[in-house]
Amino acid sequence: MQFSESWLRQYVNPALNTQELAHALTMAGLEVEETKPLAPPFTQVVVAKILDAQQHPDADRLRVCQVDAGQGQVLQIVCGAPNARAGIKIPCALVGAQLPPAEEGGKPFAIKLGKLRGVESQGMLCSGRELGIGQDSDGIMELPEDAPIGQDIRQYLQLDDTIFVIKLTPNKADCLSVFGVAREVAAITGAPLQAPEFKAVTVQIKDQLPVQVIDKDLCGRFAGRVIKGVNAKAKTPAWMVRYLESAGQRSISALVDISNYAMLAIGQPSHVFDLDKIKGSLTVRWGQDGESLKLLNEQTVSLSQQGQQGVGIIADEVGPQSLAGIMGGDLAAVSLETQQVYLECAFWWPQAIQGRSRRFNFSTDAAHRFERGVDASQTVNALEFITQLILEVCGGQCGPVQDQILALPERKQVRLRVSRAQKVIGVKISAEQIAELFTRIGLSFEKTSSADDTIFQVQAPAHRFDIEIEEDLIEEVARLYGFENIPANPPVASQSMQGTHETRRSIHGLRHALAARAYQEALNFGFIDQQSEERIGGNPNPIKVLNPIASHLAVMRSNLIGGLVQNLTQNLARKASRVRLFEVGRVFQRNPNTPAGELAVAGYDQPIKIAGLAYGPAYPEQWGVATRAVDFYDVKGDIEALLAPLSLQFKTCEHPALHPGRSAQISFKYRGKDILVGVLGELHPEWSQAYDLPSSPIVFEIDWAAIQDLGLPKVSPISKFPAVKRDLAVVVKQHVTVAELLAAMQTVKQALIQSIELFDQFKPSPGRMGGMAEDEKSLAFRITLADEAGTLQDAQVEPVISELVSAMSVKCQARIR
Repeated sequence: MQFSESWLRQYVNPALNTQELAHALTMAGLEVEETKPLAPPFTQVVVAKILDAQQHPDADRLRVCQVDAGQGQVLQIVCGAPNARAGIKIPCALVGAQLPPAEEGGKPFAIKLGKLRGVESQGMLCSGRELGIGQDSDGIMELPEDAPIGQDIRQYLQLDDTIFVIKLTPNKADCLSVFGVAREVAAITGAPLQAPEFKAVTVQIKDQLPVQVIDKDLCGRFAGRVIKGVNAKAKTPAWMVRYLESAGQRSISALVDISNYAMLAIGQPSHVFDLDKIKGSLTVRWGQDGESLKLLNEQTVSLSQQGQQGVGIIADEVGPQSLAGIMGGDLAAVSLETQQVYLECAFWWPQAIQGRSRRFNFSTDAAHRFERGVDASQTVNALEFITQLILEVCGGQCGPVQDQILALPERKQVRLRVSRAQKVIGVKISAEQIAELFTRIGLSFEKTSSADDTIFQVQAPAHRFDIEIEEDLIEEVARLYGFENIPANPPVASQSMQGTHETRRSIHGLRHALAARAYQEALNFGFIDQQSEERIGGNPNPIKVLNPIASHLAVMRSNLIGGLVQNLTQNLARKASRVRLFEVGRVFQRNPNTPAGELAVAGYDQPIKIAGLAYGPAYPEQWGVATRAVDFYDVKGDIEALLAPLSLQFKTCEHPALHPGRSAQISFKYRGKDILVGVLGELHPEWSQAYDLPSSPIVFEIDWAAIQDLGLPKVSPISKFPAVKRDLAVVVKQHVTVAELLAAMQTVKQALIQSIELFDQFKPSPGRMGGMAEDEKSLAFRITLADEAGTLQDAQVEPVISELVSAMSVKCQARIR
């Protein structure tokens, strides 16, 4: 938001210079991002009048003007502006004037005595762009007829002013007007506040326009009146144009300018309808399927809901005429031919406006204010304020105010404990000081004191939508007390040595371990597009965001893989050939059994997951290793190294994101139970094609809660005697997994068994059957046995091997090869 300092000082004029005022606003939470001069420096430019304008004898596009610049001076100036004519008043740069440079960083432009096509020119007639106070360069700037000839143009146009650019936080809707900021300045500095006068205008006609408000959840208050006989061609007053331009608005027409000025001055958006274009009565309601509206910006929008939030409209008997609280329609828009208008001011519920303009890919100043909250108690006052301006500028006769109060916001009392405020702010602010601060900001309150504490019951005014809880009041106390007055004391706390959790895995350690294996960490939003959530997560009913920041971030993610796949597509678009990514973050899943808590929302789980993605060559290009694509077993090795010393098991599984035949669930045994850790596999070919990936990446996702507990390590001595190793090759059906064979062998409870490792696999092929059927395979295991008491003999080893073979035979129908 921006405005001129002179406009602000109309309402409050503290004894502070420009920089002190900007600093005071910033320290009160209204951050002044920039202060800049209203106009660049220039000198010797005065108000002048063209007495005569004749065609240049040697140039078709030049005129020789006789100009009265005051003090008895009549100057001859050659001008090429198409609107240079006798009788108008304009800015005239005298000889010796210094004008702003044409380009930023350039040198000032000096006006000298010269000749144009042989005719002497004694100055220059200036456009707004040449003075740096406008963008219009089609002709010279025309000034009002009452402009005093010879007066310095800077003084006449009040150009020695400063523009304030303020960055407002979303909760400060009460400061989205110059008067709102002035109200804050008065509270901060104690300077008297000059509130605008809201006088009821004299009603001259009885005409009214019937208006019916159907949906009270859309509109809480609706006020309007008919004004007839207006002159829409009237010129907007120069002072109003100046204030609009200081706020970054351009002048359009008198009726539109008045509406914009009132919104910027007092914070109440309004809309002016051309009454002759309205058919019948008006209806305030939600838009319906099949309806559409052409807006003032030439955009035609569909009002069909189709599962989305409804859009409020103002409609006549023919159809929609305006998007409620957002933008007017083209059909009933005012023009220079308008003679009768219907002026509307309303209170639209913030939740009825929020997100609607973003849905149509544009934003408006009105929607920006309504979706944050506009003071409903001032609706009729604002209507009278705007009416007065219309009558003064455009003339006309006005009808009575039609005010419908349907449902206004309830402002509940908020409690503030003085002890709590002192604890949060860190300063011993007394109850008397707090009472004085509340009085300055316009908060009414009741105070009760006891031996233990003093409690304020505060009633927030209608314009303060941001005061709902105790912390909001504490913030008001802190900023009005002055952040600069709060000492920067170091925190005081007792320190004690904390033991390390040797039985608990560190999530930061996992990050470092993944980074050490060439994975780079990605940080994604907790939101994702609905299509990716349905594809990767297999989630037909995702958790939708009520007010998404963008259309492609409309639902909460239930997994991390979708975000990593999108990161991969972005990397590939930038010609990356080898990508290793991981992310640690929360996912969001429905669970009706989850209770509400300090860090929990009822009905939703928010577990932490660890996900990774590998794509491209298994190793960076080098001479020592042949180039090959990363595969399932490469990433499986990364996971085993990451989660060591857990003894992981990998079993085939089905997952909506993964290739049906190249995926596995990860688990491990803990106290006799199988603990599911996560999934690993190749991205499903269908999704690789959907994301236009040249080949499928390998992805994994691990549940942090399942792996964070390690347990204490168990010490076992190393045998002094040599170990015995036996190789055991068995034949099983092809569908039998290594995990099943290992599980069968683990049922043999023999202390002599140190380890069992798979070292070979053989599958028959035509010409190489190896005594096996086509549906069989051979798996070879190396079994290591040792005894702490002495060297093992065959008589001790053979029974163990026999038990292992028997267990595999019984559970997996294995036979010795």
